[in-house]
Amino acid sequence: MEKIWFKNYLPDTRHSLTYPEVPVFQFLIDSARQYPENDAIIFAEKHISFSDLDLFSSRLARFLQDKGVRKGDRVAILAPNCPQNVIGFFGALKIGAIVVQNNPMYVERELEHQLNDSGSETIICLSDLYPKVKNIRANVRLKNIVTFNIDGSPVSTGDDTVDLQSVIHDYSSDYRQDSVGPKDLALLQYTGGTTGVSKGCMLTHSNLVANVLQTVEVVGKNYCRGNDYVIGVLPLFHVYGLTCIMNMSVYMGVTMILFPRFEPKTVIEAIHGYRVGVFFASPTMLIAINSYKEIGSYDLRCLHTCVSGSAPLPNEVKEAFFKLTGVEVVEAYGLSEASPVTHSNPVNGKVKIGSIGLPIPDTDMRVVDINTGEECPVKQAGELWVKGPQVMDGYWNRPDETAQVLEDGWLKTGDVVEVDEEGYVYIVSRKKDVIIAGGYNIYPVEVEDVLFTHPKIQEAVVVGIPDAYRGETVKAVIVLKEGETATSEDIIEFCRTKLAAYKVPRQVEFRRELPKSAVGKVLRRVLRGE
Repeated sequence: MEKIWFKNYLPDTRHSLTYPEVPVFQFLIDSARQYPENDAIIFAEKHISFSDLDLFSSRLARFLQDKGVRKGDRVAILAPNCPQNVIGFFGALKIGAIVVQNNPMYVERELEHQLNDSGSETIICLSDLYPKVKNIRANVRLKNIVTFNIDGSPVSTGDDTVDLQSVIHDYSSDYRQDSVGPKDLALLQYTGGTTGVSKGCMLTHSNLVANVLQTVEVVGKNYCRGNDYVIGVLPLFHVYGLTCIMNMSVYMGVTMILFPRFEPKTVIEAIHGYRVGVFFASPTMLIAINSYKEIGSYDLRCLHTCVSGSAPLPNEVKEAFFKLTGVEVVEAYGLSEASPVTHSNPVNGKVKIGSIGLPIPDTDMRVVDINTGEECPVKQAGELWVKGPQVMDGYWNRPDETAQVLEDGWLKTGDVVEVDEEGYVYIVSRKKDVIIAGGYNIYPVEVEDVLFTHPKIQEAVVVGIPDAYRGETVKAVIVLKEGETATSEDIIEFCRTKLAAYKVPRQVEFRRELPKSAVGKVLRRVLRGE
């Protein structure tokens, strides 16, 4: 595909970048030198400077080496967003270890699978989560267990565990600097499992470094380097939060305000109180803020950059957030296999409603017909393929599955898209989500866009369910706004006025909430399974 998207880049946005050949932890070392006393992290009113973050992670690095952890060994982290998560990440990377982030909401079976699949022999975990680790210890390879209390108080250690707090305050920071190169693995980023078994994406230091610089080039135009605040509520164990919040903030020398979970009131208070400039969010977070009853008591017009990812952003949500804040939410797109960002609408540039934007610098794309394999012309739906320096090396220990998604450096995303004449990309559906009813292809997002215009609907998702006559039929699962009521007939009749007959939901189910991943992506496979 001709790179038609370049003409919609801002004049000062480069088409191609030069990437330093450094490990990603060099960002922390550089910011600690340049902004030593600036806050790197604010968490529950506690402040950690860049110099302390660098020091604490170096002490952890030395401890890990003394425990026998070597370059290439896997170090697992099991924690919500908190300073210890960040310290663990950079401490492990400094000695060339490979970080394995784990979702703290995992049940024991899921955690056991990920620890065994990655071959992790060391884990850094929140003390409240240690019972999960203890219960599966006989079934995994763990040799070193480091625990911590989220408030920084000492942990009563036992069962051969070590207190992280004592390590980062008492240990030597003189770690042995093994040669860590750009092509070395930094992270096994496990996929969310929304489309099947969770797999470890092998992301190198150069992948992570490149994606930070690429993303800054497109969405970092309004950052005040060394003097800005970023809301850190997206989970750091997910690659969206890891790159766009943690690594970008450290690179830019700005302050992360971390939250262990999303609660609208605390996030709103932080934006208002700290005069926060940057908010990376998911649509569900924006919906919750828009709907917060006391939102009129707060001033959110300090925000200058807001990016939405992980799921399609309904235009009604975007417009409501603009009325509150005066900031235009730009929609972006990425996936674990690409560190994650590949596309974004440009901050301060031309934003198109419903589009995930343009390929970011040094990122190429193709749209391939899902039936013929031929490249699609403009405005014809096909699978999105991407290529760039942020694309993973492959799946950990899964060569067959790697071969299915990587072809000559091209990553097959599994997402069906259309591209307009200016290079803006529109998600149509995931290949696996397309509903085939009576021979017609129905893309769930098209039906969902209509449902979101209904004044009583807060959230909606559409899935295909078995149908004896049509093969599949359309089902809508809906969360109504607080205090509203509606019937299935009301919703179906509303859709009949706005959709072709074969696209209209035949079934409607009302729920109080939808099943979601940690970053707010609705888990369609859970609904289909039910």
